[in-house]
Amino acid sequence: MSASLTFVGRSMRHSVRSLDSLLTSLMLPVSILLMFVYVFGGAIKSDGPYVDYVVPGIIVLCAGFGSASVAVAVALDMTNGVIDRFRTLPISAGAVLTGHVTANVLRNVVSTTLVIGVALICGFRPVADPLRWLAAAGLLLALMVAISWVATAFGLLVKSVETANALTFMAAFAPYLSSAFVPPETMPAGLRWVAENQPVTPIVDTLRDLTLGAHVGSEAFVALGWCAFGMVAGRVAAGALFRRR
Repeated sequence: MSASLTFVGRSMRHSVRSLDSLLTSLMLPVSILLMFVYVFGGAIKSDGPYVDYVVPGIIVLCAGFGSASVAVAVALDMTNGVIDRFRTLPISAGAVLTGHVTANVLRNVVSTTLVIGVALICGFRPVADPLRWLAAAGLLLALMVAISWVATAFGLLVKSVETANALTFMAAFAPYLSSAFVPPETMPAGLRWVAENQPVTPIVDTLRDLTLGAHVGSEAFVALGWCAFGMVAGRVAAGALFRRR
């Protein structure tokens, strides 16, 4: 635990010192929120105000984009030689990876809180009670942890920081092919099938139901199942890849 906390502090210091990456992780989701609410919102029809429909999708986009950035940090550690130094220390090998994942989740909690605050200013009006907010926070936390571990495994798998950076693009692009911004029923048949059967859609729909007071159906179990699968698969893969490299 002591070693893991030390590596959490190390990753947090890296975040503060890398001002460009910090501002990008904080401002990009806010910029996308403002663009969809004020630029595209008037042309997109939904049941009720569009800001209420799109904000849960932006929150998931924020969580995914920020969590995927851990792949770059892990790939950088693996290519600059610092891991060789860490391997000589009397610490658990898993502490290095746990530090990356934990620090990444903490950064995402901050950025997600910022997005929700801006959304409230833009007119987002959730009607969730404290229990629903707690459930929504738990789902978002599970999503952040799952993507962080998958991204960690990806950062260990690739051979360069540039390749790891591609995961950030994929994580930011996936919500666009889901119910995050428009209902899947409005998409062409092929894209509709993709939107309805990819992991982001049940997560966004569950978060939307929780925050807007709608009935939460079986899709919540599907969302939690995807998050659990990502956490387990990512953690196992990351451990195996770290030992191999």
